[in-house]
Amino acid sequence: MGGRLDRIDLKILRLLQNNGRWTNAELAETAGVSAATCHRRTQRLFDEGYIAQVRAMVAPRKVGKGALVMVGVVLDRSTPESFAAFERAIAQLKFVLDCHLVAGDFDYFLKIRVGDMEDFNRIHGEQLIALPGVRQTRTFFVMKEVVDNAPLDF
Repeated sequence: MGGRLDRIDLKILRLLQNNGRWTNAELAETAGVSAATCHRRTQRLFDEGYIAQVRAMVAPRKVGKGALVMVGVVLDRSTPESFAAFERAIAQLKFVLDCHLVAGDFDYFLKIRVGDMEDFNRIHGEQLIALPGVRQTRTFFVMKEVVDNAPLDF
């Protein structure tokens, strides 16, 4: 099939996106195909990169990371070298969940999980503002997570 998805592939993707714990037999039955066909198709979806990984969604509060913080970052220069240095450094920070290069008032937006405001204040002062090329940060504490990590609509 090489890059083309049919309705069965799409159904398998939707099912797995909503519940990554399906057994192959359950997935096959729900998708309306044999277990062998389901296994082959699922493996191909992994092999071709449609499914990047399967992992558990851990409840942040249960592990002491209940505060969600968004940080806008402005670099001092807009050069490929500055971007590359920042990206290499930010990729090493385990508390950064997401980092996106954006257009607009900021160069990057970061999504960070911490225990509380004091935890973030320490991280900000010791690590974020010390990242290569950072001229300015702007912090947004999330008051309520209305939609978080929703399944893709396709």
